[in-house]
Amino acid sequence: GKKLDWGLGKKGKVIGVVKDFNFTSLHENIQPLIIHIQRDWFNFITLKIKGDDIPKTIEQLEEKWNSLNLESPFDYSFLDADFEKLYRAEQQTQSIIGFLASLAIFIACLGLFDLAAFMAEQRTKEIGVRKVLGADVLGIVGLLSKDFLTLVGIAIVIALPISWFASTKWLDSFAYRTDLTWWIFALAGIVAILIALLTVSFQSVKAAIANPVNSLRNE
Repeated sequence: GKKLDWGLGKKGKVIGVVKDFNFTSLHENIQPLIIHIQRDWFNFITLKIKGDDIPKTIEQLEEKWNSLNLESPFDYSFLDADFEKLYRAEQQTQSIIGFLASLAIFIACLGLFDLAAFMAEQRTKEIGVRKVLGADVLGIVGLLSKDFLTLVGIAIVIALPISWFASTKWLDSFAYRTDLTWWIFALAGIVAILIALLTVSFQSVKAAIANPVNSLRNE
């Protein structure tokens, strides 16, 4: 019921107060907002509709709009889609990073697979000797995988601080943001180790279960 004057000749009576809400992107802090009614002028009508039969509802709205003989053509958009546009850049960035990350993982797995095959071939006779002396499959797989996992571990140690710094800088561009927790990076490191282990273990197991007679035939 109080009178309010917010400048430029705009005055009115307060008929209600709502909780703060963000009407822009989450990159921005919540700003002061006055919603005022001008009965002789408007740009948009906001409607809340049921989701049962949206095409039919829109068709009825268009018929009603055209019956008013207004000069403006009937045009509409959905509020959730309008808000989604505020984060289109983030969605595009997510798609690009997801594609490049998947491509990098695939290429890295191919490299690991070929390198594991090469190392197994180079150490064929060593593997044969170890099996003759009683080494089991698990021990040989661990022997062949150890060097690769060490390199992967070094890569993780280098990559995690860089990814934490980049993620923090990106989140700092938002006024409202989530916090990064340690388990996210720990999970990423564990997944990377598992992917490398699965890639290498195929060739390692293949070499470990091979008949040592074949590898020692020429000795």
